Amino acid sequence: MGRDRDGDWDGAPVKTVNWINGAWEGADGGATFSVRNPATGEEIARVPDCGAAEARRALDAAAAAFPAWAALPAIDRANVLFNVYAQMLTRARELAALLTRENGKPIREALAEIQYAADFVRWSAEEARRVYGETIPASVAGKRHLVLKQPLGVVAAITPWNFPAAMITRKVAPALAAGCTVVIKPAEQTPLSALALAELFEAAMLPPGVLNVITGNPEPIAKEMLAHPKVRKIAFTGSTEVGKLLMRGAADGLKRVALELGGHAPFIVFADADLDKAADGCVANKFRNSGQTCICANRVYVQQEVHDAFAKKLADRASALVIGDGMDEKTQIGPMIDEGGLKKVIEHVEDAKRRGAKVLCGGRVRDGKWFEPTVMTGVPAEARVLREETFGPVAPVVAFRTEEEVLRLANDTPYGLAAYFFTKDASRLFRVAEALEYGIIGVNDPSPGVPQAPFGGMKESGMGREGGKWGIEEYVEVKHVSIGL
Repeated sequence: MGRDRDGDWDGAPVKTVNWINGAWEGADGGATFSVRNPATGEEIARVPDCGAAEARRALDAAAAAFPAWAALPAIDRANVLFNVYAQMLTRARELAALLTRENGKPIREALAEIQYAADFVRWSAEEARRVYGETIPASVAGKRHLVLKQPLGVVAAITPWNFPAAMITRKVAPALAAGCTVVIKPAEQTPLSALALAELFEAAMLPPGVLNVITGNPEPIAKEMLAHPKVRKIAFTGSTEVGKLLMRGAADGLKRVALELGGHAPFIVFADADLDKAADGCVANKFRNSGQTCICANRVYVQQEVHDAFAKKLADRASALVIGDGMDEKTQIGPMIDEGGLKKVIEHVEDAKRRGAKVLCGGRVRDGKWFEPTVMTGVPAEARVLREETFGPVAPVVAFRTEEEVLRLANDTPYGLAAYFFTKDASRLFRVAEALEYGIIGVNDPSPGVPQAPFGGMKESGMGREGGKWGIEEYVEVKHVSIGL
């Protein structure tokens, strides 16, 4: 990667290569594809356009490296991760600038993501020494029963564009800590963060083949991951539709799957809530990364008594957000990732307006790449924005009367990733948290995700958990050893 005199990434177009079996190499035929800055449209890099052959080579390398890495003492695996963690903090500004260039999110958000991503590396390094076995009392004399936890094997990880650093470390760090080897396929829009992280692992003296990064056409690479006999797990973050395809493909080889899929998060404000705190929380949650996050609020439900007051507070705050290039420190709203993402947001807003919704602020495209932070009221239940994941900076506000009504509305979706509610009622806190059919609940908290807690969804938002002790458990096999004395 190009760097200026201060050590920061200088933004110049660079040609990057994949990291396979400890070597940097291009596609077999030399093919590349372009990576562009979504704010400016400029080409910032060209990366290898790989397919099945290169994927097979990376998976073979991971399989060959697995026995030695799995046999390495946990403290030695942890030390590699601690080294990477230290590098991520030292080079945080550089990594964040690269992330903003390829993803578009504001630089302050990018810096926060690098810290979040690094924290997963540190947590997993600490957990590497805590993969404990057990002994079980025997039912007859002369026997002993042991339970061992051993690394699963080769992991194939497919990661999204909206958090191109954190979604990698959340999978890779616990897998490596457990003793697994990994092949990463990053999103085509944002492969540079993955390759930059590979540089850090190389500098940390990770043995060849333990971690591999391959860029290119997702279909042949994913097919090879599903077909390869040594792959024991598919870890994927992305759309529910693709997750279902991967799950079907994994069935033939009985490969484990961990799927963090689409969301349709409700954000509920009860009449007893602190409205200013709730409005601040809604802005922080809804408009982070321009609403392009799987756990951001997609539907805002406000109790009738405070609906108008809350909607005004939310609109006032949303309209004050600064739109611009993510590299500008003042920017709070970056561009949409691509034309497809922008088109979906436009369609959702126009559909709601046709059905009678009122736009309190925003609702327009800015300079062809940005969509203004938008707050709408009077949105009918049949509007697409209340039925589908928008993945953009649009907040539809809907009034409700009772707790029972809003729980029915909130749970009326096939998705179940994250949900939020604001209240001062301690009894309601427990009732609603237990009744919401979601894997992550934020109560008076718009940012519940932390490395030490489980992250994952219910229903069609996926299966498996990342983070905390649960994250590393996803990468081990449980073995019973019965010993006759």
